[in-house]
Amino acid sequence: MKPLVLLVSALLLVFGCSKENKFDEREINLISPEKIAGFDPINASDRYSGNETGKVYEGLFEFHPLKRPYELMPNLAESMPTVSEDGLTYTVKLRRGVLFHDSPAFKDGIGRELKADDVIYSLKRLADPKLNAKGWWLLDERLVGLNEWRAKHALLDVTNYDEVIEGLQKVDDYSIQMKLKKPFPQFLYALAMPYTFIVAKEAVEHFGKQFLNYPVGTGAFILPKFEQTSTITYVRNPKFREKFYPTEGEEGDDKLGLLADAGKKIPLVDKINVHIIVESQPKWLSFMKAKEDLLEVKDVNIQQTITPEKELKTEHKEKGVRLIMKPMLDVTYFAFNHEEPIFKNRKLRQAMNMAFDRAGFNRLFHENTGFEAHGPVPPGLGGNRKEFKNPFIRYDLDQAKRLLVEAGYPGGKGLPTIVVQTRSDTVARQQVEFFEKSMEKIGINIDVGTNTWPELVNKVTKKQHQMYTMAWGADYPDAENFLGLLYCPNQSPGSNGANYCNPDFDALYKTATVLQDSPERTAMYEKLNESVALDAPWVLGFHRTDIYLAQAWLKNFKHMEFNHSQFQYLNVDLEVKKQLSKKF
Repeated sequence: MKPLVLLVSALLLVFGCSKENKFDEREINLISPEKIAGFDPINASDRYSGNETGKVYEGLFEFHPLKRPYELMPNLAESMPTVSEDGLTYTVKLRRGVLFHDSPAFKDGIGRELKADDVIYSLKRLADPKLNAKGWWLLDERLVGLNEWRAKHALLDVTNYDEVIEGLQKVDDYSIQMKLKKPFPQFLYALAMPYTFIVAKEAVEHFGKQFLNYPVGTGAFILPKFEQTSTITYVRNPKFREKFYPTEGEEGDDKLGLLADAGKKIPLVDKINVHIIVESQPKWLSFMKAKEDLLEVKDVNIQQTITPEKELKTEHKEKGVRLIMKPMLDVTYFAFNHEEPIFKNRKLRQAMNMAFDRAGFNRLFHENTGFEAHGPVPPGLGGNRKEFKNPFIRYDLDQAKRLLVEAGYPGGKGLPTIVVQTRSDTVARQQVEFFEKSMEKIGINIDVGTNTWPELVNKVTKKQHQMYTMAWGADYPDAENFLGLLYCPNQSPGSNGANYCNPDFDALYKTATVLQDSPERTAMYEKLNESVALDAPWVLGFHRTDIYLAQAWLKNFKHMEFNHSQFQYLNVDLEVKKQLSKKF
């Protein structure tokens, strides 16, 4: 009877608690599949937090919403920076007239203009040792004097943000100069990530420990207070600067209607409602009743969406629903905590890779839309050589058992039960249970540890796990962003949640990542990708396919990997919504 109870509960959630569709208010309804821990940019370490943070806060640069390949454009900066000939000094000029949201943190509650000091303060917050920022890895050993400033203030009771450091200085109120220790070709990408979004010192100090619940940014939308409820509602920022929808994109965008709003002032809607819905079926039912405008389709809902030929099913076409399918720049994995003594055993790690039935997993959870990962770097990025085949991801139980013998654990004897931490939603648990059954076949016992998303991130950050499962989506279009997941200095609380250390890998990584894009760097990336894959620091999973369903009335949605800032460009055709909603 349990499945029936779950279905009834889901129906009550969608039908019993939903409002009637509105046709007189320009609003967008979106879904977040996970709760978020708060709105402090320096801790926006996952896609869900980044998407919400990006509705309120902004960075110096952002990715063009339409152009592909991805292209950076100025945002809070008035133009792209001036860069010295040696590639080490960046001078950024700020856009004038940008205002922080009104807040009691400011005098008379009126938001003031953003200045150079705000940029410097925000970047220093990433380095403040007392904050233990999840995004510190991004600037670690990057800016001249920043690591020294961090080390000094680790020993002091109070962090002095007014202390000038050589690598981060104000030229005037609207100009900043940043000096790198060594070339970092991805530096501008870093300045478009949520970690480096700009905050106001007054807000941080006024709200104190509650700052993460009182976002005060410069973005197109306002959220006066964040509370852990089932809906987050953002409203249009009435003082948002003059910013306009782009007038150009890539070939074909005009035909798709993606340039119909060209030149219009943004944001284009008055409100965004984000509904926190964790389980797959309630998300699906809510979209199917036209209560949501966009649905990222995963797991069990893929079969309900597309035919075996990967086409949209007829019943959805008849309602005007659009299908968007694009390969993702991502990788899924089961990570070992390499600080656990048993996981220093390479043969054990390789055995577990060969015992994982990826074909069965892909069939059950991805409807065969995933691509087996042979290394951390996904297809589409330099460093992924399509000819490379990782011998340890082949499903071979006999070889897995032989490797387990060589590891010193014949038939799994002598191994403790291994707990794999994951999210608490049904599908996430089922995925680890599938992994558990795979490992049982070679004598390895697995238990499932379930967590809310913030709890899972916290355990990984604090190294409180034996194994965990997660996906990493690209922060920017460069293989360095994936290879950095296994670079020793990026250990937790940085992006290397596996706490993996390999001196040979680290040495080549340090050499490759200071090079500009070139055949030489690509060859190094390929070597890094392939050598670390053979060392099996993770049980590799998949590079997934992004599948979205969009209601016919949702305008300007284009698949975007780096979508923190995308939402300000979306629009709704109320007349189309009114007409087509009758079909739902």
